[in-house]
Amino acid sequence: MTAETESRLDRFLRKRYPQLKLASIYKLIKKGWVQVNQKRVKDPAHRLCAGDRVFIVYVGDVNHMLRSDSRQLKPSKIPIRILYENENYIVVDKDSGISVHPGKRTSNPTLIEGLLYYGQKAGFKPHLVHRLDKHTSGVLVVCKNEESAKILSKLFKSREVEKEYITLVFGKTRRRDEINLPLKNQDALTIYQRLEYFPYVDVSLLLVKIKTGRKHQIRKHLSRMGHPVIMDGFYGNRSKNKWFRKTFGLKRYFLHCARIVFVDPRDNQRYEFESPLAKDLSDILKKLGGNR
Repeated sequence: MTAETESRLDRFLRKRYPQLKLASIYKLIKKGWVQVNQKRVKDPAHRLCAGDRVFIVYVGDVNHMLRSDSRQLKPSKIPIRILYENENYIVVDKDSGISVHPGKRTSNPTLIEGLLYYGQKAGFKPHLVHRLDKHTSGVLVVCKNEESAKILSKLFKSREVEKEYITLVFGKTRRRDEINLPLKNQDALTIYQRLEYFPYVDVSLLLVKIKTGRKHQIRKHLSRMGHPVIMDGFYGNRSKNKWFRKTFGLKRYFLHCARIVFVDPRDNQRYEFESPLAKDLSDILKKLGGNR
């Protein structure tokens, strides 16, 4: 491979091999399996010059290095609720049960494939810069061009995007709290306030803000504090989940992205997007006698 312009080595490889996991690219570099002009380079930030020759000298099975979502995306016509759209962004009110992007166990059309279909008709290609888990509902901001994707991605990384979630957890939490616990050696900060407590079933309704976007951050943090998200089959309490489902009929974990706010630096316009609580979740609160 030949570098056509100046670039960092890791970014060059990410662009050339989008099917590889990011961790795999870093491993290839740090293990000395990448050569630049026939010399091993172990620094991911190494600057390539135009004309540099890059070689990967790894020999072995690469299947474990591939992204689980490296399957070919297929534009698919699916129902999509659009909260807002302009020339740069399309904001979706995501349903629970639909994956944002293909994964290992994904066979049904995904949200990005639905947006690809929509974009073909509307004349744009969608760019994902953040995601919601399959069973999380609510606000998802998707970019309609590469420039907007770079800007919003930078805002997420610099923690300039406000994200608010509504969740229902087991137990009586503190009125307010900050959970500052690293996840997989990465800093992670979750802030919550209790909106309501239902003593007869011992569950708390929370408004949660996350300053970082680690995988399953809210679910992991609340579980570690002894207040797992209701119906979370992975980090939650199996016996309590079974009781709650039998009693109230909820079939997925109670987590909803209610609000996202950011300022686009190109024109200093403030964007604020809100999603009303999904019907299956609001029905649960009605059964509990909540005020929302």
